[in-house]
Amino acid sequence: MNTGFGLISLVVFLPAAGAVVLACMPRRLGRVFPLGALAVSAVTLALSIPLFTGFEKGTADFQFVERLSWIPRFGISYHVGIDGISLFLVVLTTFLGVLAVWSSFEAITGRVKEFYIFLLLLETSMLGVFVALDFFLFYVFWEAMLIPMAFLIGVWGGKRRIYAAVKFFLYTLFGSLIMLVGILVLYFYHQSATGLYTTDLLAYFPLKLPLTYQRWLFAAFALSFAIKVPMWPFHTWLPDAHVEAPTAGSVILAGVLLKMGTYGFVRFCLPLFPAASVQFMPIIMALAVISIIYGAFMAMIQPNMKNLVAYSSVSHLGFVMLGLFAMNVQGIEGGILQMINHGLSTGALFLLVGMIYERRHTMMIADFGGLHAVVPLFTFFFLVTTMSSIGLPGLNGFVGEFLCLVGAFQTNRLAAVLGTTGGILAAVYMLWMVKRVFFGQVVDEENRRMQDMKPRELAIMVPIVVLYLVIGLFPTPFLSRMEPSVRHLVAQLQGARRQMTAEQHTRTAEALTAGGHRARGGEMAAREVVR
Repeated sequence: MNTGFGLISLVVFLPAAGAVVLACMPRRLGRVFPLGALAVSAVTLALSIPLFTGFEKGTADFQFVERLSWIPRFGISYHVGIDGISLFLVVLTTFLGVLAVWSSFEAITGRVKEFYIFLLLLETSMLGVFVALDFFLFYVFWEAMLIPMAFLIGVWGGKRRIYAAVKFFLYTLFGSLIMLVGILVLYFYHQSATGLYTTDLLAYFPLKLPLTYQRWLFAAFALSFAIKVPMWPFHTWLPDAHVEAPTAGSVILAGVLLKMGTYGFVRFCLPLFPAASVQFMPIIMALAVISIIYGAFMAMIQPNMKNLVAYSSVSHLGFVMLGLFAMNVQGIEGGILQMINHGLSTGALFLLVGMIYERRHTMMIADFGGLHAVVPLFTFFFLVTTMSSIGLPGLNGFVGEFLCLVGAFQTNRLAAVLGTTGGILAAVYMLWMVKRVFFGQVVDEENRRMQDMKPRELAIMVPIVVLYLVIGLFPTPFLSRMEPSVRHLVAQLQGARRQMTAEQHTRTAEALTAGGHRARGGEMAAREVVR
């Protein structure tokens, strides 16, 4: 185990350090701010690569661990590390951080300095959520994320940006406060059970919580995470936030922020409250199926491209939840991989929609048509990203959705069958959008003057498409790193399920025995009456 500040701390806090440096620079150095933010995010990405290459396969233990005493009086420490579950989310965050900064070079023209400061601060808070192994530290990062994201939407967003920012802030804050109550209950229960005050997450995994406690704590944590995912019916903040956010904000929101909710389920709810997770499994799977189908139908009727992609996120993340709550290796691995796939494909869709908006200043589907003849390169990248999003075999989206459905089929066949319809509906709404935007006749003369992709835009999109192919054709390097952690989690869940089954059998046997005694007692009493 490492002590002090190491590689993970560098990755987490470098963006914040860069934000401080930019804040100290005079505003007149206008071009320095985007270039400086790009340099900081690129170095952060470079530092995160050794986390992937140096990650040891075959172990479920946390790696690159760092721990420092922070507030010893309350058992609070600076404790960070990664395992096969959080590794890919860290790398995804640093990767999309570079693209979000780079995509904003021409889109952001006002308050440029502040924009890149908030973007870098947001990256630090998101990375902190994925590496924190202390409840207090986790909650600090979780709440810190709210401020820069709300400012990105509220200052650089569209016409209804204030409404969208406030709605996003209130929804997330409400869920966070409920989770804080759950954390405090856990904190004091641990002290009463062990005599120690600690917020160390690893100290809570061996804690055997009574089922009643597990149910209420699961509900408190799950509400917060369900809002963040977002699952139906807690999703209403998402379309507003996406539509009003600047392109970089939408990329980060879809690519990373929503994964904080699904990550919360797999990091906290499943291992800390395994018995309650098993009991709530039918409810969560039902909500996941509703999210898949509802999100798909809502996406079909959207006249705005950004709104369509936003509702597609509700549907796609339903697959993630379906896989996670299948509670088997295939389902959970598929759920984690689908988090990454959704971050890449949906993040890319928002990038491409943003590029269209910069050219035409509209995102209405009806304003386009016939673009394939005007911008062929742009059409190619949009088509490939669409195929990734709907899960075409050979691309990344197929692997994740397939594993989610295989896992769900083993647990709940009806949920798996209904969830499969989401893949069919995704093809309908995505291909219908492509047809109306890129094919047919040019309906507006302004579309004939559209510029095809610029070198900077090509440089942004090419690495994403490469990752589509790498994950789609060679998923083993990703699955092999997460498998030990997933198997360890599944073993915990199966143990809880076996214990619950055994307890249920015991209660049934006791009830039958008690019933037999009562029946014999009644028979004897009847005989006495006859005498």
